[in-house]
Amino acid sequence: MASRAKSLVIVESPAKAKTINRFLGSSYVVKASMGHVRDLPETKLGVDIDRNFKPNYVIIKGKRKTVKALKEAASRAEAIYLAPDMDREGEAIAWHLATLIDKDGKKVRRVVFNEITERAIKQAFSSPTQIDMRKVDAQQARRILDRLVGYLVSPLLWRVVYRRTSAGRVQSVALRLVCEREEQIARFVPKEYWTIEASFRTRSGQEFGAVLERKNHKKIAIDDARKAEEIAADVRRQAYVIIRVEKKRKRRNPKPPYITSTLQQDAARRLGFSARKTMVVAQELYEGVDLGKEERVGLITYMRTDSIRVADTARQEAKEFIEKRFGADYLPSKPHRFGKVKASQDAHEAIRPTSVRRQPQDIERHLTPDQIKLYRLVWERFIASQMAPAQFDVTTIEIEGGAYLFKTSGSVRVFDGYQRIYAEKEDKEVLLPDVEVRDQVDLLEVQSKRHETQPPPRYTEASLIKELEDKGIGRPSTYATIVSTILERNYVEKVRGSLVPTELGKTVLRILLTAFPDIFDVGFTARMEAELDKVESGQDDWVNVIRDFYEPFRKSLDRANAMKADLRQSVEELTDIKCEVCGSPMVKKWGRHGQFLACSAFPTCKSTRPLEEERQVEAACPECGSEMVIKTGRFGKFLACRRYPECKGTRPYTLGIKCPREGCDGEITERKTRKGRTFYGCQNYPKCDFATWDRPVAEPCPECSYPIMVVKTSKDRGNYLKCPSCGSEAKS
Repeated sequence: MASRAKSLVIVESPAKAKTINRFLGSSYVVKASMGHVRDLPETKLGVDIDRNFKPNYVIIKGKRKTVKALKEAASRAEAIYLAPDMDREGEAIAWHLATLIDKDGKKVRRVVFNEITERAIKQAFSSPTQIDMRKVDAQQARRILDRLVGYLVSPLLWRVVYRRTSAGRVQSVALRLVCEREEQIARFVPKEYWTIEASFRTRSGQEFGAVLERKNHKKIAIDDARKAEEIAADVRRQAYVIIRVEKKRKRRNPKPPYITSTLQQDAARRLGFSARKTMVVAQELYEGVDLGKEERVGLITYMRTDSIRVADTARQEAKEFIEKRFGADYLPSKPHRFGKVKASQDAHEAIRPTSVRRQPQDIERHLTPDQIKLYRLVWERFIASQMAPAQFDVTTIEIEGGAYLFKTSGSVRVFDGYQRIYAEKEDKEVLLPDVEVRDQVDLLEVQSKRHETQPPPRYTEASLIKELEDKGIGRPSTYATIVSTILERNYVEKVRGSLVPTELGKTVLRILLTAFPDIFDVGFTARMEAELDKVESGQDDWVNVIRDFYEPFRKSLDRANAMKADLRQSVEELTDIKCEVCGSPMVKKWGRHGQFLACSAFPTCKSTRPLEEERQVEAACPECGSEMVIKTGRFGKFLACRRYPECKGTRPYTLGIKCPREGCDGEITERKTRKGRTFYGCQNYPKCDFATWDRPVAEPCPECSYPIMVVKTSKDRGNYLKCPSCGSEAKS
């Protein structure tokens, strides 16, 4: 007897397939598409502008075998369930799959779920839906917009800068934010200001400090040392009395559960994760982890969301857990209702554990170190969001003497509430003395302190994502890609955790803003996101949105192509360096490895040479004995003879630190990867493969005597030293 046909379930990844397979019976076959199966072609535009921007989708290179296997499985199935992720991109994947494997659409059904648990999966399969074409159209519009900008603007950059540069509709706006912040920092002129601080003693002998707030009932502002000292001297001559004592009980409410952006920000701040790493680990937790005893389950809900909404069942489970573990006092009098996030689509729940009963310490042995760190963060934040507020007794004291008013505040936590499990920062308790109005106090000491206004800080990955979210640029599924793209293209680099634009990034942005001032405008890009939201909600047609964008874009493109000679000249800088072949002045140009010098007489003379900041070092050329200078090549710094090109002697540039590998006689040198990232390795490579990303110092480890330490940096501690061998740390 022939076996009964099974239903086919298609998801994106093998991990997700493995988890879902556990919850479905033997009448289902679960397969993975391995992500997208169709896209626009790599080597051409793939959009027919004259036919309403019709896209020409092709099977992605390397996916034909996967598609063939899915088609064969679909032909044997009685029903096909498409279960990619529940965002626009997932909906588009489902549509592409349906188009390839079931053209008449009779077998295909769509299933969506916010978490990969047995309850959620069975509920989704009990009520399948149809593919949401409004989501598909919104994603299709985004893909075509990005393709139009990338494929039509990038060739202009190739002709002006060099071949491998490229433009992105949203990424270039993120680059603009980073560059503009750097300009603000460069233009910033610090201003000095002074504060007056005093210490007082009560009649009972208790001491406390306060800051001068007012003089003659007006807010005081001190902008120079002379004025500060005059006021400090006058302050010392006064007698002081308490004129106001205010005591208040203040409540601090917990923050809402994570959304994509806040998870990325907190993971960066607390765990040191990049946005991309956060999303990779979160995807693993969402798709499912083996917890032993044949249990494989998704540990968190869907991680691409801008909603802080929480299901009633999850809220009730959290309530029961909190009451049992901490007591009824830790439950709020009524459930917290967090306001809607600005510009939120509110399509999915917040990020939370699929079950609060899976406590981090109970499942830690089944997770990787990165997985347990991120899971603990999600679990603690969610539990805290459902707990009672923390409570503080806040005391404010005002002290008056003559024309001067000093003020101080103290805070003591009287109930930890949600901070029992999750605190944003450690609150420093300040206990003030018990005083009454009209109490006399003695002035003990007066100090005038100089301060300077500070420039705005450079963006970090986390703060840039927050800025993108605040300005309505990008969506939860795109934040990590936006940041990683500008880093990978070498438009921005990380310096001690901060994002700093490179010269290449500044050059590319300058060209884009000159040629396309509107397209790469922050406000314009945010409005385009709103237009895509209208497509998803059915308020607008995707073709209309693209047409409204394309018409002014085409005019800007024509204008930019007409001025490419001027643009090219704007990025070339004439120098006073003479060409060694023909004597013409050389100009700075851009190439795949950065800036270089080229003869201004090109194409008559094609002479080029590296652009380097030459610096003499105490080393002799191995060929002729002349002085050597530091130069920069494709893979980093090296020493070259001062007499080049007459003498072409070179030597490796080292830091003067011996390689720590036993038996190696080499020294450590600074090098660069093919993508331009700096690292440090032994000059004897490949004979010796010692390498480290962190800058080494010739300082032995105080614990294990390893020959070197490396410099590490954190936001809280600044620079410190760490042993690469035993991991012990020391002050820098």
